[in-house]
Amino acid sequence: MTVVCAHEEAVLLSKYEITLRGEAGPTVRHAFAGFSVEVADGRTVLCGALPDQAALHGALDRIRDLGLELIEVRQLAAGPLGRQADD
Repeated sequence: MTVVCAHEEAVLLSKYEITLRGEAGPTVRHAFAGFSVEVADGRTVLCGALPDQAALHGALDRIRDLGLELIEVRQLAAGPLGRQADD
């Protein structure tokens, strides 16, 4: 039996695709360990789920701090914590 407290809220994760100029090396891959990383045609695409806007801004701050050039940020989907969201 599962008991859910009335004050608990479902945690939704938003999935993001972040495109950067250049090909990611080990430092970028390590900095975004929770993201999938694809490199092609001089671009790096990071895909991952974040719980809120503060986490998104944290990821964007990390991009800035690493001196990377941001090309695009796209929100793909949102779903409950622990489940894969459909695109």
